[in-house]
Amino acid sequence: MNEPNLPDLLAVLGVAGGPREARAHFPMFAHAAAALGVDPSTIAPFQLTSSDEAFAVKLAAHRAGRDAITAVRGDLPVGWTLANTDYHATEGAEDVVADIRARINGRYLVESRDDDFVGVQTYNRTLLGPDGRPAPVPEGALLNSTGEEIYPWALESVIREAADIAGVPVYVTENGLSTDDDTQRVAFFDEAIGCVARCLADGIDVRGYVAWTLLDNFEWIFGYGPKFGLAAVDRTTFARTPKPSAAHLGGIARANGLA
Repeated sequence: MNEPNLPDLLAVLGVAGGPREARAHFPMFAHAAAALGVDPSTIAPFQLTSSDEAFAVKLAAHRAGRDAITAVRGDLPVGWTLANTDYHATEGAEDVVADIRARINGRYLVESRDDDFVGVQTYNRTLLGPDGRPAPVPEGALLNSTGEEIYPWALESVIREAADIAGVPVYVTENGLSTDDDTQRVAFFDEAIGCVARCLADGIDVRGYVAWTLLDNFEWIFGYGPKFGLAAVDRTTFARTPKPSAAHLGGIARANGLA
C-alpha cells in the first residue's frame, strides 16, 4: 500500500478533510455508489480522506493483504510505504507539532513493527506554526519550482524516526527534487545520499535508496509543471533526454556511495 498516511498530511496542508468534504470534490462517487448498489455516504476517496475511521480501514486492508501474500509466498518481504515528512516547529508550536508528527508518521510506523520493512518517502521538511498549519518559508531559503524550501536533510530525520519506532529495515522509496535547474538536483542528491550514509554509519538498516523519478511526469495535483525527472520528456515527440543528474546518480550507484 502506497502512502496510506498521505491524506493526514494533506489535511495539515489544508487539502484534505473528512469523508464528506472529500466526496464534495468527486461527484463521480455518487455514480460509483449507484453502480455498486451501496449508500454513497460509505464511499470516500482514498487520497483525500483523513479520519480515524479511514486509518482503521487502511490498517485492516494492509494486514489482510500481508496475510494473503505470506500465506502463499512466505519468503516475500511485505511492508508499506509512507509519506513521512520531517515536521519542524516554529516558536510556541512544539507540542502541536509533536502531536501532528505522532498522528501522521508515528502511528503508521508503530503498525509497521510486524512487517518485514517500511518504506519512507520524503522530499523536504514541513515548518508548522502554533495553529498546526504551514508557516512561511524561512527568509533566504532556496526554493524548488513549486515554491517549497529545498531541504534534503529531512531524509535523515525521517529514516532515523522510522528505524526508532518501527524497528524494521528501512527503504527510501521516494526522494527527489522538483526543479528546472538540474545543478540543484545534483546537489540535492549529494546531500540526501549523505544522509543515508550517516544513518548506515550509525548501524541503521537502510536497504536501498530510490530516486523520484526517472522521467519528468504528470504530478497528480500539479500536472506537467513540476520537473522531478532524471530525464526530460518532449511532450510532442515523447523523446527522453537524460539530464546530468542521471549520470551523477548513476556514478554514485556504481561506486556504491559518495566520493
